[in-house]
Amino acid sequence: MNALESFTFVRHIDGLRHGFGRDGERNGRPAYRRTDGDVWCVWSEPDGWHCEIADGLVTAHPVDGRADGPEPPATVWLSSKNDRSYLYDLRTPPGPSRA
Repeated sequence: MNALESFTFVRHIDGLRHGFGRDGERNGRPAYRRTDGDVWCVWSEPDGWHCEIADGLVTAHPVDGRADGPEPPATVWLSSKNDRSYLYDLRTPPGPSRA
C-alpha cells in the first residue's frame, strides 16, 4: 500500500483548516508535519496515531479510541492544549494522493 501524502484537519466550530504533508517516517510508519508549524501527526507504540508538538506533548488523538492502522484515520479527532479543546475532522484529498 502506498502512503497517504497529505491531509487536512478541519475544526468543527469554525472550519479552520490545518494542512499536513508527509515528512519522512517515524517508528516504521509515515510521519506528517503541519504545513505552518512544528506539529506532527505520528504513530507510536504507547499512543497509536496522535499529534504532538516539539517537546513530545501529545495534543490530539482520534475520539473513537487508539488507532493502529497504517496511516492516520479519517475520523473525528480531539485536540487539547492547556485549557482549550476542539474537535476536528481528518479529511483526505479527493482522488489519488498517495506516493
